[in-house]
Amino acid sequence: MSIVTVQLGQCGNQIGFEVFDALFRDSHCSQGLCSKRENEAYQASCKERFFREEENGVPVARAVLVDMEPKVINQTLAKAAQSGQWKYGQHACFCQKQGSGNNWAYGYSVHGPKHEESVMNLIQKEVEKCDSLSGLFIMMSMAGGTGSGLGAFITQKLQDQYSSSLKMNQIIWPYGTGEVIVQNYNSVLTLSRLYRSSDALLIHENDAVHKICATRMNIKQISFRDLNRVLAHQLGSVLQPTYSEDGSSHYRRSPLGDLVEHLVPHPEFKMLGVRNIPQMSANSLAFSTFTWAGLLKHLRQMLISSAKMEEGIDWQVRPPLSGLPPLGKMSVHKELNFNTSIANLVILRGKEVQSADVEGFKDPALYTPWLGPAHAFSVWRTQRAFDKYEKSAALVSNSQLLVRPLDTIVGKAWNMFASKAYIHQYTRFGMEEEDFLDSFTLLEQVVASYSNL
Repeated sequence: MSIVTVQLGQCGNQIGFEVFDALFRDSHCSQGLCSKRENEAYQASCKERFFREEENGVPVARAVLVDMEPKVINQTLAKAAQSGQWKYGQHACFCQKQGSGNNWAYGYSVHGPKHEESVMNLIQKEVEKCDSLSGLFIMMSMAGGTGSGLGAFITQKLQDQYSSSLKMNQIIWPYGTGEVIVQNYNSVLTLSRLYRSSDALLIHENDAVHKICATRMNIKQISFRDLNRVLAHQLGSVLQPTYSEDGSSHYRRSPLGDLVEHLVPHPEFKMLGVRNIPQMSANSLAFSTFTWAGLLKHLRQMLISSAKMEEGIDWQVRPPLSGLPPLGKMSVHKELNFNTSIANLVILRGKEVQSADVEGFKDPALYTPWLGPAHAFSVWRTQRAFDKYEKSAALVSNSQLLVRPLDTIVGKAWNMFASKAYIHQYTRFGMEEEDFLDSFTLLEQVVASYSNL
């Protein structure tokens, strides 16, 4: 089954390129540490998901590129063509001459209705080229105007037109000290719309990715391309093929469907975060060896202490003791910094993967009382190594990890709204103050729901 990717705005298009490039390079890598037959099956599964073939045999990304300015799309098309290995479809792009000026309302209320038909036609043509559609993967940021405003509009239209297909939005969370003055408004408006129209939100925080580049990759002057490559690695480690169940030799057919089924048991809880281990520069990797026990011990502690990477894990945080009656609303042993999960998925790739013991993730104390580990925890495996790592693990988690950043963004946006700052820039494009209030109400409910786990 195939995934159609929609790349929106500057951010969505730049990350989209790095993701397709990483997927292609990984699937054609000879260092997979597995049999030739297994490698060929992995390659075929990756290709079915993300690429189709032209008559001349060149793989073409199953993607639609949308931006309101031509520059980034032209650069993205050129980079893919220069790779000489894969490319984007010749007629899979839509761009205009005028951007959205970091104004969500302009992207949503002006560009959206004006270009809806053209964009939806491009997506439909790409969908029709799939034998079977697994779902739509929409890549965008929240801070600007096109990715966020037009992205929210297009996601709503996709929900109307493809109501039975899964839609997952991959969202870039802005830097805490971003350079866009209205990024908190744009983020609140985007998230509240997506909560109504998307099946799951896979969220990456710019601040966390920046830290990984600095401390794990040892990059001194960090560029957007560095950030996007880390993001592409994280997404590839989740989206590349894995076996359908323990002991099976068949790759799972519907990765988006399986992700949503395992991780989103209730529509109130849709925010997913990704963590990877190990993550390091090629220079460091040459001198490192890993055991499954060591990797999974670190990954579990990253989960329960809300750490975004191996650096700076708080080893003091412990799960509340199971089986004790709660005292008032909070269990007496509930740690202040303990991250309660609704559902977790661990994806293991590489050597001796069947020997990896994931029992530590099945502790009922890690999860909310209304969903036990039997339903809340899943593990996917493949002996095929990913990227340059002999052994690697990814964790996709639906947990309280994003409560604090969400609460912060809502709080900052509310403070600006209370003083009516910049509201006129939104109301002049047809938005009303009521739209802001609806968004605040919905997201405050999301914060409350996650906080009360």
